[in-house]
Amino acid sequence: MFKKIRQSIYTEIESIFPLDKQESEDIQKCLEWVNSGVELCRIEKPANPPKHLISYFVVVDGDNVLLVDHINAKLWLPTGGHVEPGEHPRKTVEREVEEELGIKAKFLIKKPLFITVTETVGLTAGHTDVSIWYVLSSSIHTQFKYDKSEFNSVKWFGVSDVPFDRSDPNMGRFLEKLKAISI
Repeated sequence: MFKKIRQSIYTEIESIFPLDKQESEDIQKCLEWVNSGVELCRIEKPANPPKHLISYFVVVDGDNVLLVDHINAKLWLPTGGHVEPGEHPRKTVEREVEEELGIKAKFLIKKPLFITVTETVGLTAGHTDVSIWYVLSSSIHTQFKYDKSEFNSVKWFGVSDVPFDRSDPNMGRFLEKLKAISI
């Protein structure tokens, strides 16, 4: 089963059309990492193994994106979560969106849009996140039942109003790529 999941993760990453040279290099490094046979998922908190898969999901409504004020990271981030062993990253999105926002996943784009490799330093430990970014659709009028143990708040931002200085370092590149595609 794990071999099949690993192959489906490889295929998921391979399906991403790169925005730029950095993403092209990240895709190649990630494909090599998946093929290496190392553990891809976090199996023990806070960061074991020190490099592991994350599924980000950016909830959008037109030119608005939903971000969460993440307690541990102290940043405005897309929602997301760790991919569990044996779990496909898309299933992580479906599980996490219910846990974190209290809604069902409505994929605007079925395949992932973006991938990043980011050195992360939270309150507990530093590690490397391999983040596969998905795009979900919702309405700015939706009342979210967000996880108050993880987030101080959730907020819709216009694309030009995203607090880039307090967000994922790749958020601008993601939004550039999102804008470039026709949905």
